[in-house]
Amino acid sequence: MNFVLDNSIVMRWFFNDGSIKDRKYSEDILNLIVAGSYIPITPGIWPLEIANVISRAESMGQIEETRSAHFLEIIREMNIATESIAQDISFGSVLHLARMYQLSSYDASYLELAMRYSIPLATLDKDLIGAMKKVGVSRLAV
Repeated sequence: MNFVLDNSIVMRWFFNDGSIKDRKYSEDILNLIVAGSYIPITPGIWPLEIANVISRAESMGQIEETRSAHFLEIIREMNIATESIAQDISFGSVLHLARMYQLSSYDASYLELAMRYSIPLATLDKDLIGAMKKVGVSRLAV
């Protein structure tokens, strides 16, 4: 089963932070991926989001580059599909969703992808979850 994987989940894997409930949900998503029956896809901005979070954490001394490199190698081995985002989608439906639901364009790109393929989205982002409910996108159940 395909689903859209939001970066909020992936960053829980890396930092192992957040509430117990959020960490459990993230771990459950990881287990579904590892089991092979759930296939994550992400919008084209996803690798840039990961790089941004990691570079900021490194510059603030929260993590070391060797740990980041190891994590990124694990992510690469997971073969998470990344869907490119055409300008007409970015300037069209993504921008529309961002405006309509007061989302960042990054979050709107995850929502747009889930809507386009009619698949669930795995996220911890409260604003994104709220928008998902309004447009009828389900959150991946675990």
